[in-house]
Parts: sequence; C-alpha cells; structure tokens
Amino acid sequence: MQTTHNTLEQFEHYLLENLPKSDTFHPNFEKALGEMLTAGGKRFRPLLILGVVEAIAPLLLKNALPVALAVEYLHTYSLIHDDLPSMDNADLRRGYPTLHKSYDEVTAILVGDALNTHAFYLLSQAPLSNDLKIELIKVLSSDGGIDGMIIGQAIDCYFENTPLKLDQLEFLHIHKTAKLIAASLKMGAIIANLDLKTQEKLYQFGIDMGLLFQIQDDIIDETQSEEEAGKTTSNDEGKNSFVNLLGLEGAIKSADTLALKCKQTLQSFDTTLQSGLEELIVKYLYRHN
Repeated sequence: MQTTHNTLEQFEHYLLENLPKSDTFHPNFEKALGEMLTAGGKRFRPLLILGVVEAIAPLLLKNALPVALAVEYLHTYSLIHDDLPSMDNADLRRGYPTLHKSYDEVTAILVGDALNTHAFYLLSQAPLSNDLKIELIKVLSSDGGIDGMIIGQAIDCYFENTPLKLDQLEFLHIHKTAKLIAASLKMGAIIANLDLKTQEKLYQFGIDMGLLFQIQDDIIDETQSEEEAGKTTSNDEGKNSFVNLLGLEGAIKSADTLALKCKQTLQSFDTTLQSGLEELIVKYLYRHN
C-alpha cells in the first residue's frame, strides 16, 4: 500500500495535469483560475477519499482521482468566496494573497463560480459506473450546498456580531465545515463499495473531525500570526467562534475532548480501513496544542 505522502504526490500530479482551461482572450482569467488550486493547502478532503479507496479497493485509486479533484475544486471555491470583502475580507490564503487582492473582486467571484460548477463536470467524467457517479453527485451537492456548507455560511454571515448559543454554533460549523469533510469520507466509501452502516459511521466520524478542525482553526486564529497560519488571523472578533464563546482555555479543552473521541472512533474501524486513514488523520488531532 502507498503511503499518504505518495498518494499526495499522485494527487498533486493529477491536479497539475488537469488544471481548468479557459479558451478565451481574457488577459488573466485562466491564470487566476488555477492560482489558488496550485497554492497548496493540506489537501485533507481529497486525501480522505483516496485513503478510504486505497485501503479497501486500491485498484480503484486511479478512478477515484477525478472525484478527489472535484472535492478540492469545491473546497477551493468555498475558500475564495469566504475571503471576499463581503464575507471575511481576508488578505491571505494558503500563504498567498487572496484572489480579490491579486486581481479584483469580480474575478474572485467568477473563479469561485467556475470551480464550483466544474467540480460536478469532473464527477460526471470519472471512470466509474453511472450509478456510482449519481450517488457521489448527490452527496457532494447536498453537503456542499444548501443542506451543508451554504446554509452554514449564510448563518455565519447573518449572525455576525450576534452571539449564538453553543448548540447553534455547533450547527453552524457542522454545516459550514464538517459536512464537506464527512462527505469526503462517505464518497470514498461509496467508491470502495463499503456497506451502508460503515458509510454512515465514516460520515459521523467526519462530522466530529470537521467540528474539531473548526475549533482548532478558531484557536489558531487567536494564537498564531498570519505567517504561521498561512492565512489572515485575528479576524474573528465579531464572529461566532468557539474561542469567543468558550474562551481560549475552554476551546482548547473542547478540542482535546473531541480529539480523543475521534482517536477512539478511528481505532474502532476495521484494521484495514484504520490503517488507510491513520497516517493522515492522527497528525491533525492535536494541531491546536
């Protein structure tokens, strides 16, 4: 079995070979279209898909690459839009200037729109059965759309400067952040033809991991510089964040508790599946410390 590092290299190579093209005389749209994709990032969501497939059905790893790329496109579009002046108004992402800073706001909006729609084109072209592709499209469009990331983002923006209760804050971030991570695990399970019970267990594990990621991000925003984090920090003053609600110590305690739960769930999976995910996930469990 390949290591996570080798799988990441394979994914990065596939991404570079399949950068979106724009056959136009626009002077910089095609450059902008690929800029945030090639800026790096953890590639956490695509590697979750590939980790499940590699563990259970390694012969399908190559077939899963377009699916992993589709999720990375959708995630990258969400970051570009999240950074816009009308949203978080951030200057830095993945260690580089945000697209509306490098170009302009219209270009950033349209690049985000292009990546969003092209994600589903990539799914439609994956070398998998049509039945599988329909299931994958259903999962990604639901958890990346109005039942997931979009409603989370809408709540986040609408209730800025209006404190939420803990259960409301968790609802916000489960939808805005966690559901796309959960979807990635489930999509890998669908490709690998895992049973529905295991698919659901992976999905719930992804919800916990996603919520942990958000709490950690809130802690990082409070404790790290922009250079350390690779993105705009100290930007959550009016936001509904776990640090603002629970305090820094409370947020760290909450992250520790959730990290332990995630570790225990990971260890409860079939050993083959556990080994396929462990190398990727364990290093993120305590990144807030």
